[in-house]
Amino acid sequence: MLVLCGGPVAGAVPEADLMERYARKLGYAGPILLDRESRSTLQNIEHAIPLIEHADSIAIVSNPLHALKGRILLWKMRPDLAARLVRGSDYRFGEMSLLKPIAAAAGIVHFRAFPRRPMCTLA
Repeated sequence: MLVLCGGPVAGAVPEADLMERYARKLGYAGPILLDRESRSTLQNIEHAIPLIEHADSIAIVSNPLHALKGRILLWKMRPDLAARLVRGSDYRFGEMSLLKPIAAAAGIVHFRAFPRRPMCTLA
């Protein structure tokens, strides 16, 4: 099952709808759940949580920095669900290589403002 999150950020069409069209174009015929309201990574995770509650495994796939941010947010918000994370294929060699340091710095600033919660450790 795919859970696709993203509201109308860069235009009138929600990003979730664009991703659904792309997945179908690539031949994916399985079930898809959509969150068409999210306007940030935090909202992506908040809105996805009720949709992934019963998943045996969870993969957050996006560009590498966005996916990492999503994984960190899931660990902070729902360590029980984050314990089900599996590796996704979200890195493509050379992708965004010049923007990565800037995006990483922006991400660090963003996470400093996020409330701290105890991290869950895997036994």
